[in-house]
Formats: sequence, structure tokens, C-alpha cells
Amino acid sequence: MNKSELIDAVASDAGVSKADAKRVLESFTDTVSKTLAGGDDVTIIGFGTFSVSKRPARVGRNPQTGESMNIAAKNVAKFKAGAKLKDAVN
Repeated sequence: MNKSELIDAVASDAGVSKADAKRVLESFTDTVSKTLAGGDDVTIIGFGTFSVSKRPARVGRNPQTGESMNIAAKNVAKFKAGAKLKDAVN
């Protein structure tokens, strides 16, 4: 499912216009992004937790040349599914 299909599904399920569903989805993603950028987690009980993990710097290898290269440290977004989501998928 892509973003436009998700918007269509949410609009149909909630009984709202596609424009309203799009605004809500974009607001949700923006809010989660800003919260994670601020260093906080976003927890939706039963659905899951969005968090930021620090990936340390490391030495990697270029698969084409075999040459060693330094990979910089960075923060990455993570998602851990909640119990209800896990049960729904199984």
C-alpha cells in the first residue's frame, strides 16, 4: 500500500474527504518526524513505538573494490510493533 492508497482507505473508513485524510496523515508524519528529531519517542499503545537509535561510526568495505572506508555515525529511526499490531499480523 502506498501513500495515496492509504489516504483513500483512511478517508473511506473514517467517512471523511480524501483532502481531510491527507492533511491528517501529513500532520501525523510531520509530528512524528519533529518529535524524533527532538530526541523523544512516540508511543501509540497497542500499535507501536517510534524511536531514534544512535548508530556508531564504523569501518566498512566497498564491495566493488574491497577498499576500506569510514562510515560516519548517525541517528536512525526505528519502529517496534506493539502487541495488538503483532497479533493482527499473525
